[in-house]
Amino acid sequence: MDNTVELRKQIHRFIDVADERILRIINAIIDAENQEEAHAVPEWFYDELDKRRERHLSEESQSSTWEEVKERILGK
Repeated sequence: MDNTVELRKQIHRFIDVADERILRIINAIIDAENQEEAHAVPEWFYDELDKRRERHLSEESQSSTWEEVKERILGK
């Protein structure tokens, strides 16, 4: 079983005779895989982060340290 085609054939044969418990397990694996793909971070988000980082590094945008943010929030 050293290639994908043989692996697919073996899995198909197994599924054809699997009981309901095994089918539910396989279905749960598929659902989990689909959920991971649905929660993937879109490329535009990384592009926006890159733009904001560049603005920060070039000092085009104002930034604060965590301590400064806490002081503003707490009103100190």
